[in-house]
Amino acid sequence: MENFTFHSPTKIIFGKDTEQQVGTEAKRHATKVLLHYGGGSIKRSGLYQRVVESLHTADVDFVELGGVQPNPRLSLVRQGIQLCRDEGVDFILAVGGGSVIDSGKAIALGVPYDGDVWDFFEGKAEPATSLPVGVILTIPAAGSESSDSCVITNEDGWLKRGYSSQENRPVFAIMNPVLTFTLPPYQTASGAADIMAHVMERYFTNTPHVDYTDRLCEATLKTIIKHVPMVLLEPENYDARAEIMWASTLAHNNLLSTGRIGDWASHQIEHELSGIYDVAHGAGLAVVFPAWMKYVYRHNIDRFVQFAVRVWNVEQNFFEPEKTVLEGIRRMEEFFQSIGLPVTLEGLGIPDDRLEEMAAKCRKSPDGTVGNFVKLTSEDVLNILKLAK
Repeated sequence: MENFTFHSPTKIIFGKDTEQQVGTEAKRHATKVLLHYGGGSIKRSGLYQRVVESLHTADVDFVELGGVQPNPRLSLVRQGIQLCRDEGVDFILAVGGGSVIDSGKAIALGVPYDGDVWDFFEGKAEPATSLPVGVILTIPAAGSESSDSCVITNEDGWLKRGYSSQENRPVFAIMNPVLTFTLPPYQTASGAADIMAHVMERYFTNTPHVDYTDRLCEATLKTIIKHVPMVLLEPENYDARAEIMWASTLAHNNLLSTGRIGDWASHQIEHELSGIYDVAHGAGLAVVFPAWMKYVYRHNIDRFVQFAVRVWNVEQNFFEPEKTVLEGIRRMEEFFQSIGLPVTLEGLGIPDDRLEEMAAKCRKSPDGTVGNFVKLTSEDVLNILKLAK
């Protein structure tokens, strides 16, 4: 087990009607708030009105910026930074899913910074400070409500890049599972794949003696596998929605990273898919992750056997472990398909004419490789994309 420091300061406010506390919570941190959101769904559902009433009741002044798209855009982040400076905003309130929250985090980073906020995503700068961010979560998927990470797409080159810093941790996250009742099935399924990918990026590690966090990872995966089919059949099943929402948070607040070094190659590869083709991030991960597994499993076949047996209930073949591994991968693909997700690039609607470009653009470490479990070259990334066709 590796040495680690775990610090997760986000205050979680979980349960029915908790969004009504947003004014009181924002008042603790703010004099003027940027209310940041996506399209019209929060207005159609009535959530917007409840948030506005809570802010008014708490005597919290605010300005608004809507329009966040999936795979949030740098141009809107820059617009938000300027709006906050012009209006004297000192707090960001993100109401939505991971895209809204990540956009809000990027705005929070950029407001006090003298340079271009994209500097953080290119590794050219580190923030000295940022504005505090609060969250009302409406889509369990990205885990951004308590994570230290943030992902933005730059339209100049369609580069999707992430940045991690403790400055990104929201000060509070309000999480009401009822707000997820109206999610379309595909969005629910994509969110599930995103949650599972966050766990699997941590699970596939070269660090030995991490059995406790192995078990936490496995429990989180099995929770998603059990409850997502339930909510697809019963969208207003509160208890199942609650399990998924809480699993989403714990999958990406770094609790499951403690003492181990994760991989993250599949995320970097998928960023090229959603950066160029604007597909749902979770759906892209449902395509990339099985292909990555097929390409690298021989690196540590015992870990993949454990994954197949403990997570997917595969009967262990003691004499032919590869069969156990491949059956586990097959069952994962079958699960993704059963909840309505594609497991190939073709099924995702992505042609195979830009695979070399995506492999070359895929964000590399300083040593020119992608990932930690197996360090992948651009050629390896290309081979994985070909496996995903």
